[in-house]
Amino acid sequence: MKRLFLTAQAAAFACLLSAQAQEKKDYPQPEPMRPGMSEYWTPQPKVVAPGDIKQAGAPSDAIVLFDGKDLSAWTNADGGKAEWTVKGGVMTVDKSKGDILTRQKFGSFQLHLEWCVPKGITGESQARGNSGVFLQDMYEVQILDCYGNETYVNGMTGSIYKQTPPLANAMRAPGEWNVYDIIYTAPIFKEDGTYLYRPFVTVIQNGIVIQNHTEIQGTTEYIGFPRTVKHGDGPIRLQSHGDPSQPISFRNIWIRPL
Repeated sequence: MKRLFLTAQAAAFACLLSAQAQEKKDYPQPEPMRPGMSEYWTPQPKVVAPGDIKQAGAPSDAIVLFDGKDLSAWTNADGGKAEWTVKGGVMTVDKSKGDILTRQKFGSFQLHLEWCVPKGITGESQARGNSGVFLQDMYEVQILDCYGNETYVNGMTGSIYKQTPPLANAMRAPGEWNVYDIIYTAPIFKEDGTYLYRPFVTVIQNGIVIQNHTEIQGTTEYIGFPRTVKHGDGPIRLQSHGDPSQPISFRNIWIRPL
């Protein structure tokens, strides 16, 4: 009987050693993220032809961010003077100068901006009229020439970049002005830095709803997936993308804090 007891003890001890060995086992680590791992191309949204639109003036209670005269409401990304080109009531991206940001910071808002891809633009996919408007300097609504130019759908015009494709492709042809009207609800954070309420956005392009109260999952990353970063009010950022195509232009930008 004693021998059986010792044998059982030995078996239990062997099982314990085996369990400890399994706990220390090294497993393969996740593969490094590559841009293509978070991209998808189908299904492509249907093409909807936008109707005619006249240039709209800012409402009486709006903060005018660009009225065609100067860039006094903006700074360069490094905090210096904004140095994009202003001519004929239009500002054009200067890719050598980098992004620009509003001097003022905002929470929830209604934002209006008009942008134009130059006629005769070259390039394809993401290398064709690429820019973006960043809400609170955290969440990008993509600007791109998707007129007859396909790309991964969660990176096309009007997408919440690398998150949510637009409901329609409402692009005007290069040389014509596009209009974004963006209604944005800022997030609320818990004490531990996680979201109590995520940000939401509605985007109307050329009179067509392309994002309908879309929940933003987190930061809009080029490589990787959305992150939660606690923040307060933030500026509007316009992107000077490094693609080789001709730079796009902006006009008539105003914002109404909500």
